Amino acid sequence: MESFIHNWGYIALFLYSFGGGMLALAIASVFAYSGELNIYYVIVIATIANIIGDQFLFLIARNNKQKAQDMIKKYQNQVDMAHNMMAKYGWVAIIIQKYIYGIKTIIPLVIGLTTYQNNKFLFFNILGAIIWGLVVGLSAYFLGDIVLSFLEEYKNYGVIFLLLIVVSIVIWIKR
Repeated sequence: MESFIHNWGYIALFLYSFGGGMLALAIASVFAYSGELNIYYVIVIATIANIIGDQFLFLIARNNKQKAQDMIKKYQNQVDMAHNMMAKYGWVAIIIQKYIYGIKTIIPLVIGLTTYQNNKFLFFNILGAIIWGLVVGLSAYFLGDIVLSFLEEYKNYGVIFLLLIVVSIVIWIKR
């Protein structure tokens, strides 16, 4: 397992963070706490991937409106929420969307379909990703001892616990 983390951990983190990556960032930060990864690399890699991912979605919408509209067609509730967030919070929505499951990938597409300025989106996307990387990465890193102690104490119940978490998440999403 250690060689996999050393060989592929940063690559997996980059790829997962391209589409959001909060869970991957938290897990990688705990691995950094345990000494398997470097916390500075973890935060920088996740932040850069997050910036690229959101910028990519924004540019898809900006340069190919029909493709973006096709992508978001089946997510009308999330699109409405994204529009409401932008109307109510403006640029702050670009920053806080990084923490909200379900609209994280919708907001850059929705904004790309509008006349929102490219350079403003880029600035707030970078700012939001830096804040996101630091908050999530450092929080998980500093909670690393608690997480690892919990995993050690309950390692025999891991499969049951994981199953309960997955079932709970599925039930919560289906509501």
